[in-house]
Amino acid sequence: MKRKFIDSSTLQTVGYEPQSGTLEIEFKNGKLYQYYEVPELVYRQLLAADSAGKFLNTRIKPMYSFSQIQ
Repeated sequence: MKRKFIDSSTLQTVGYEPQSGTLEIEFKNGKLYQYYEVPELVYRQLLAADSAGKFLNTRIKPMYSFSQIQ
C-alpha cells in the first residue's frame, strides 16, 4: 500500500485502500498497523485533524479492528 508522510509527533506515514477500507499507519518508532473497514471519510478526517495522534486514539482505535503487521 502506498503511504504518505504526515505531520505528526507520533505518526510517520498513513495509507488507505478504499476498496477494502484498510487504513495503514506507520508510527515513528517503526511499528506498522492496519485498521479494517475504515470509511474513507474517517481517513480524510485523520489527514485534516489538528492532532493526528489524538484523532487515531479517540476516533479510530476504539472503533475499528486492527492488527500489527510489522
